[in-house]
Amino acid sequence: MSTGREIHLIEEEEGLWSAIDEETGVASCGKTREEALEMLDEAVALHTGEAGESVTDEDLEELGLDPESVSEEVRVPDAPWFEDADETA
Repeated sequence: MSTGREIHLIEEEEGLWSAIDEETGVASCGKTREEALEMLDEAVALHTGEAGESVTDEDLEELGLDPESVSEEVRVPDAPWFEDADETA
């Protein structure tokens, strides 16, 4: 059963593979196409809340971060493969 997700696979010059989920904008990479897709599935699940848990103030404090200084603003990643995906879309 297809979910209708559109995913771009890009073979990088270094031999790695990037996988980008077009709907969510989430990207991942791997040494093989299969690994990139597996990592992308996990990243999308974390992004959509299907996996993982929300970060709490206590989690941030354990990492030595002041919860008041951590922005909740969602930012667009500046990774190069996002720029490439925008150009090909």
